[in-house]
Amino acid sequence: MTSQDEAPKAPQAPEDEHADLWLAPAELDSWMSVVRLITRLPWAIDAQLQRDSELSMVEYMTLAMLSEAPGRTLRMSTLAEHTSTSLSRLSHLVKRLENRGYVRREPDPDDGRFTNAVLLPAGLGKLEEAAPGHVAHVRRLVVDNLSGEQLRRLGRDAERILGRIDSPAR
Repeated sequence: MTSQDEAPKAPQAPEDEHADLWLAPAELDSWMSVVRLITRLPWAIDAQLQRDSELSMVEYMTLAMLSEAPGRTLRMSTLAEHTSTSLSRLSHLVKRLENRGYVRREPDPDDGRFTNAVLLPAGLGKLEEAAPGHVAHVRRLVVDNLSGEQLRRLGRDAERILGRIDSPAR
């Protein structure tokens, strides 16, 4: 029998070929819970801040990061990194905060090629006004829902995932 006379092999079904790529049912259930969490939690936090303080979550984070920095000043590039936003988006956001009298931009005195964002007294006041409601909301949604160990584990797990996101692809 020649190779032409052999019966053709049945093609493998695509699901068999890529079976190792699909999530098992338990993995899929867990993944979908994570997807819902990362979608809905920022929305819930942002909605509370908008409603109670007229700040977006990233505006609040920007004010908070500046409040913790030495001299309440950070380079825009560092602030973008701390708030997980692009420099371009942060520039637009800081302009809005400047227009509201919460921050100002100025050249970095150590290197004029960089721009610093500086938290102004009105911005610190706005942050202090917003913080109690924000913290209470975060407690209600996350912190008080978990034991101390669960919260520590969640933080460690989040850091491990962020490390994978931030590391170069292999």
